[in-house]
Amino acid sequence: MITLKNINKSYGELKVLSDISLQVDAGEIVSIVGPSGAGKTTLLQIMGSIEKPDSGVVDYGGTDIFALPGKALARFRNARIGFVFQFHQLLPEFTLRENVALPALIGGTSRADAFRRANELLDYLGLLQRADHKPAAVSGGERQRAAVARALVNNPAAILADEPTGSLDSHNRAELHRLFFDLRRDFGHTFIIVTHDEHLAADTDRTIHMIDGKITSISSK
Repeated sequence: MITLKNINKSYGELKVLSDISLQVDAGEIVSIVGPSGAGKTTLLQIMGSIEKPDSGVVDYGGTDIFALPGKALARFRNARIGFVFQFHQLLPEFTLRENVALPALIGGTSRADAFRRANELLDYLGLLQRADHKPAAVSGGERQRAAVARALVNNPAAILADEPTGSLDSHNRAELHRLFFDLRRDFGHTFIIVTHDEHLAADTDRTIHMIDGKITSISSK
């Protein structure tokens, strides 16, 4: 479903990614691990079209995303890619429901349909009773689950998660961990997860090991 071919990225004289090639199939849960500075987040950002590679191809089901013009790429990102960050990045002035619905509204979905979809996801994630609360009024685990709902609202081809459990306590880390696998089981979602969580990485279908901007090995469950 997602194919990376010969991805290279530098910042000035610093080579961050070197000739990265990778295939992720639909419905896979893949983790990316390695020491700080290995290039994990940069690779994830390129997969998500947030950063552009110096060379190489990122292909989603036959679409070379960096061949798309700017507005078309933004529409593709909104519709086909969901993001979950270490710190939830919810907008503090909006309720959880509004935060979850926002990508759908940006994508042109009607307000009624966007909020109906948000309610469905919040209900699935056990947050419907908290839907009218703002992020500051709910727990860290609830904020991160709302961030997952926001990533899912447009039913994207892939969810890219950057250290999604990094800011959570052990209980909430375990809950979010289970949630990813429940979502794959119930809806067939594809996840690519940058993580330092050894337990999460050990349970994923494949683990991509990176050092110094290169893939050094790929291990399967």
